[in-house]
Amino acid sequence: MLSVDVGCTFAYEAAVPIPAVFVVRPTGGQLQRVQDERWDTDPAAPYRDYADLYGNVCRRSVLPAGRSALRYDARVTVPDELDPVDPNALQHPIDELPDEVLLYTLPSRYCLSDLLADEAWRRFGALEPGWRRVQAICDDVNGSLRFAYGSSSPATTAADVFANGVGVCRDFAHLAISYARALNVPARYVFGYLPDIDVGPVDAPMDFCAWFEAYLGGRWWTFDPRNNQRRRGRVVIARGRDALDVAMVTTYGMATLHDMVVRADRSV
Repeated sequence: MLSVDVGCTFAYEAAVPIPAVFVVRPTGGQLQRVQDERWDTDPAAPYRDYADLYGNVCRRSVLPAGRSALRYDARVTVPDELDPVDPNALQHPIDELPDEVLLYTLPSRYCLSDLLADEAWRRFGALEPGWRRVQAICDDVNGSLRFAYGSSSPATTAADVFANGVGVCRDFAHLAISYARALNVPARYVFGYLPDIDVGPVDAPMDFCAWFEAYLGGRWWTFDPRNNQRRRGRVVIARGRDALDVAMVTTYGMATLHDMVVRADRSV
């Protein structure tokens, strides 16, 4: 197993107390375990944890009036291997999919698979269904979109990204998910921490990362249209239909974000 240190810090300012929900804690499971973790808030604030509809761990709290900060740190163990691959994984007919998977074949707020269906079938319809078709979607999205911070907003959909040809990692994921769902491949949005292990020097500051999972051959597989390469050390925070389901911070009122820092490194 590989041990990874992850975390994040948010600094806010609010005129009045603002309820908020944070989704930054890695999910637990057989392949990923949180060994140690620590939450710090300044000033101290009440909180309560709960699991959402998708099983993601969420923390409810209240941002106090004035300046405040929340810091989360954890040590997580994940498999010490690259993202697994199976080029022979088959696509299931719709009538053979598990009931709980059907949700991920439908359009959602940002993944407009119905609007992009004609384009998806034009680009990938002639390819054999299965792993290679989903990988072809990732190759296409990676090659056709330009990555640029600040190029999209909370209102940007996959259809907008397709039209504009530019986005950030969540936009790459949204477009690939839309294509996959249009071709009847169940696909769900994933976001988490991704350390820069075995990828060479990286000049950009660390950030949260988004990718997606496709259901093929009876299980979920990781696909990453933004980086489009197998990686080590992925730490999953949350899964959902798209980014709307797994926003890292949701505030119920006006709170100004002054700073955000994300950390993800191999443990030493």
